[in-house]
Amino acid sequence: MKRRSFLTQTAVGAFAFSGLSGKAFAQDAPVEPDKVPMQGENTQPAEPQESFSFDKLTEQMRVKASKPYSAPAENVPEAFQKLDYDGYRAVRYDPNKAIWRDRSAFQLHVFPLGWLFKTPVDIYEVAGGEAEKQVFSADDFIFQPPLNPADFSGVELPGVAGFRINYPLNRPDVSDELISFLGSSYFRALGEGNIYGLSARGLAVNTATPSGEEFPRFSAFYVVRPETGTEKITVFAALDGPSVTGAYRFIITPGMNTRMEVTARLFFRNEIERLGVAPMTSMYLFGPANHHAFDDYRERVHDSEGLKIVRADGTELWRSLHNGKKLANSYFSETSPRAFGLYQRHRDFEDYQDAEAHYERRPSLLVEPLSDWGEGNISLVEIPTDKEVNDNIVCFWQPKEKPQAGGSAEYSYRLTWGAIEEDRSRLARVVEVRSGEGGVSGGNSADGVRKLIVDFAGGALDDAVASAKISERLHVTNGEVVHSTVSAIRNENIWRLAIDIKPDGDKPVEIVGALTNGDRDISEVWLYQWRMGDDQPN
Repeated sequence: MKRRSFLTQTAVGAFAFSGLSGKAFAQDAPVEPDKVPMQGENTQPAEPQESFSFDKLTEQMRVKASKPYSAPAENVPEAFQKLDYDGYRAVRYDPNKAIWRDRSAFQLHVFPLGWLFKTPVDIYEVAGGEAEKQVFSADDFIFQPPLNPADFSGVELPGVAGFRINYPLNRPDVSDELISFLGSSYFRALGEGNIYGLSARGLAVNTATPSGEEFPRFSAFYVVRPETGTEKITVFAALDGPSVTGAYRFIITPGMNTRMEVTARLFFRNEIERLGVAPMTSMYLFGPANHHAFDDYRERVHDSEGLKIVRADGTELWRSLHNGKKLANSYFSETSPRAFGLYQRHRDFEDYQDAEAHYERRPSLLVEPLSDWGEGNISLVEIPTDKEVNDNIVCFWQPKEKPQAGGSAEYSYRLTWGAIEEDRSRLARVVEVRSGEGGVSGGNSADGVRKLIVDFAGGALDDAVASAKISERLHVTNGEVVHSTVSAIRNENIWRLAIDIKPDGDKPVEIVGALTNGDRDISEVWLYQWRMGDDQPN
């Protein structure tokens, strides 16, 4: 998915689960916000209101799953069909017509049809337990050069491409973009000081399988009119695809870290080979470990640099991301994990030296199940790329049991977006990974041997003296540890693990390491995958 230079207008998200048993869903009372009048000046009459609740939406999607899938029709007015990338960027929703403008801290803006977005999505406002479809026309948008506004005047729209919600996230006098839903089931959100980076989506279906990936889509959104003075907003969504339907609820709370409480109720039309729960998509091009494969003035280029996993017993894993020469699938078997997510740890401009992309401001995303997930694996897909416009990292939870046709499941989880602080007082954490030719510096390099340098900081290391008995715990698959050592870097509060590794054939080398004081691990567990040739220029 290419979207790097389109960050300000696209959106994407994630979620978690509570079993594939097909049990009855919890019942929810209808939403009852106060009845503040709608803003906006649409000239088209709205459709009649209808009674709405999460349970009614759930039942609609259950019934829909029992019927054959019908692919949505493309329906773009002629004037909008001519929009290319630049033309689409020149169209924006008129902020003076934002829904709830001057009535709430939250404002709703919509995205027009056109360019890549050819299938209409319906937007409903929910108030007093009733849903009213919102009608939009070209007159609700501003058309900037090189477009001629007269070409779009009076054009009626059969729907929109998606929407975004604005909120005074960073300053009380500025309504910033908080979250957006645009394209298939993709969405994105921001914490304070962030700019868009990684994406999430409602569901992943058969990602990286021979049968090919399906992309179910959010076909309709039901946005609850926010109460006066509220700090939360609720969005419901209908999901439809060839193999699955679903009813979703997102309760969104903006802040330093924006949180989303998500409930997903799924109904399966077909058996699904690889169900991806709480999927997220990101970009990793290079960092110090593979910088020599790119001729670039920047030190690193990525939206995320590692996969964080918190196991059921509290053990924390850190899997450094990698951009190799071949497609890589990694599976982390877990039972009832506490959390997982893609993180951006480096937060200083000097780490990236990119005055336009500002990768230091990209959010991390953490998924925390709010119920027992049971057995499964956290799947990580790393796709080779030589361009930063390509999202090449995919991560999700894959339950052990495959969903069956006619079955159902309910997933509940919390998503946290932002520059998430990690507790470095309890555990030492990986702060840098580098690589180079193996052997002794200044001497002849060892044939086929690769050197990996892993720096740790925090936890017990903060008070450790250079003579402390700290050692490494290593396990390597498909390779041999030629040499390893742990040493303190004086005056830096950093301890360095240096490893010389020789691969055993062409299979990927899997490395697991941690620092120990002899009695227990004092660091998070570091994981890495590497193949011979991954570090060479394309």
